[in-house]
Amino acid sequence: MRKLILLLTVICTTSITSGQSAKSLLNEVSAKARSYENIQIDFKYNLSNAKENVNQETRGDVTLAGDNYLLNMLGTSRLFDGKKIYSIVPEDEEVTISNYNARDDKDITPSKMLTFYERGYTSKMDIVQNIKGRKVQFVKLIPIDTKAEIKNVLLGIDAQTKHIYKLIQTDAKGTKYTLTVNSFKTNQPLSKTLFTFDEAKYKQEGYYINKLD
Repeated sequence: MRKLILLLTVICTTSITSGQSAKSLLNEVSAKARSYENIQIDFKYNLSNAKENVNQETRGDVTLAGDNYLLNMLGTSRLFDGKKIYSIVPEDEEVTISNYNARDDKDITPSKMLTFYERGYTSKMDIVQNIKGRKVQFVKLIPIDTKAEIKNVLLGIDAQTKHIYKLIQTDAKGTKYTLTVNSFKTNQPLSKTLFTFDEAKYKQEGYYINKLD
């Protein structure tokens, strides 16, 4: 889950021109993302390492509205209401509540997945691919911090919509974390309580509430 958070940590209707710089393209993508009231993404997530003979794949979904998010994957949910993070594990009937400190947050969280690249990376245009009938321009991001755990990130941007279609993160050990967007919906009607944690409800259902300082 943590590695996904590092990823999820991922929008213009004109085609990408050969003369466009990576920076200007990324500016378009982030401006598009910020223009929406909310975003719902259904995705496929793959973790692979050829040397270790590891290849794992799963699916999930995330709803984003401002800094708030609700992420569902691997049978668990992670909710952020702007102040606290709630990790809900039905199998264990447990909820872990932790405080959020923006100054200590260096992860690519779901609320930053569409704009995380604005700081801390150098960028350059990479290959263009035709994927299932869509033109995808990849931009390669390299952390400015040479000691960063992340070696590089490839962002695949849909040339028509300027939405992020694919994100491939490679770490120093050669492990690749790939997030592929299956569906991308914007400005959907959301419940007013979607990002509200109902502690009384979970206590009534017998969940153990673990509050971290």
